[in-house]
Amino acid sequence: MLRIEDLWVSYGHVQALSGVSLEVKRGSIVSIIGSNGAGKSTLLNTISGLVKQERGKIFLWDGTGPDTAKLLPREPYRVVKLGVVQVPEGRQVFAGLTVRENLMAGAYTVNDAGRVRRNLDRMFEMYPILKERARQQAGTLSGGEQQMLAICRGLMAEPKVLLLDEPSLGLAPIIVKGVFDTVRRIRDEGITVVLVEQNANQALAIADYAYVLENGRVVLEGAGRSLLCDPAVKDAYLGGAQEA
Repeated sequence: MLRIEDLWVSYGHVQALSGVSLEVKRGSIVSIIGSNGAGKSTLLNTISGLVKQERGKIFLWDGTGPDTAKLLPREPYRVVKLGVVQVPEGRQVFAGLTVRENLMAGAYTVNDAGRVRRNLDRMFEMYPILKERARQQAGTLSGGEQQMLAICRGLMAEPKVLLLDEPSLGLAPIIVKGVFDTVRRIRDEGITVVLVEQNANQALAIADYAYVLENGRVVLEGAGRSLLCDPAVKDAYLGGAQEA
């Protein structure tokens, strides 16, 4: 569904991504792990068109064959219209708008009012607390509730590919479990997920496939469960041990 070939990105004299290539298959969860500054968020922002690449290609295709692949546009609004939607790090909800208004803002590319209503009902079914607080300003929600809202706002755009940047950041452990359960549910509903996450244990445990970034380069890749057992990954990102 998403293929990146030889992607290079820099910020002035600082090279953020150096020849990154990866593939995201349709209906899968692909996790991107790595230390702070490895280039994970830069990768998502480049896919979204928020950061411009020096060179390289990003393709979106329907999975039926290589001839259906199309270059992803570089304008963020056009990327969203094609079904690639990012939920940013730090949630970034519109604090002064209500929960409902935030969700409706996420649906700005959907022109069918009936579909928007059905999507809104689906978000409220997924997270009933958001329905209870539909008229409440988003800035007054807890961190976990704001993360629920941010994910649901992204889903209101009817994404084919959902890019999640550090969804568990700053959340209590019991809330983190709910976030990863939601990621699984999104994948099970047929939406492809690219997950950037510091919590390497959880990210690899739910991933169909995963990539490890170091200093802007892919240094390891494989099935999520396989990387959980990789000694190099254990030592660098999992504290030397974990439960598989």
